[in-house]
Amino acid sequence: MPNTVADMQSVRRRSQQRTRACTRASRREAVERIEAYIRLHPDTALPLSELCRIVGLSERSLRNAFYEVRGAAPKRCLQDERLLEVRRALSTPVRRQTTVTDVAMENGFFELGRFARAYKEMFGEAPSATLRGAISNRPLQNAARVSENRNVCRP
Repeated sequence: MPNTVADMQSVRRRSQQRTRACTRASRREAVERIEAYIRLHPDTALPLSELCRIVGLSERSLRNAFYEVRGAAPKRCLQDERLLEVRRALSTPVRRQTTVTDVAMENGFFELGRFARAYKEMFGEAPSATLRGAISNRPLQNAARVSENRNVCRP
C-alpha cells in the first residue's frame, strides 16, 4: 500500500502505462479486423458507421485507432489499400479483355473520375497507362512512386 504522494503517483503511472499498452494493442486489433473485413469484401464501399459497428467502436475511437496505428484516417487507409489492389490487378491482367472500369468497380470504386484522379495522385500515372504497360509487357514506371503531398498509410 503506497504511503506517500510519490508512491501513489508511481502506482498511478504504472497503471496508466499498462492501460495505454492494452489500449494500443486493442486499437491495432480493431484496425487489423477492419482491414481483414475489407479484404474479404473488396467490392463493398462501407460507410464509417458500418465499420464502427463491425468492431464495436465509436467513430471517434475508430478514427483515433487508425491515426495511431496507420497514421491516417480510416477512409484514406482503406482507399489506399483498394488502390493498391487495383494496381496489382491492372499490372497483371488475367485476360485480354480486362478494363480499368471493371477492375475499379470490382474494388469498390464507382465514381470513376474520382478513382482515376486518386490513382494518378498515388502512382503518378493514369490507370489506363498501367494496364497498357502490362498488356505490352512494358515494366511499370513509377511503380513505387507515391505523391509526396499525400499522407499514405504506413504499415
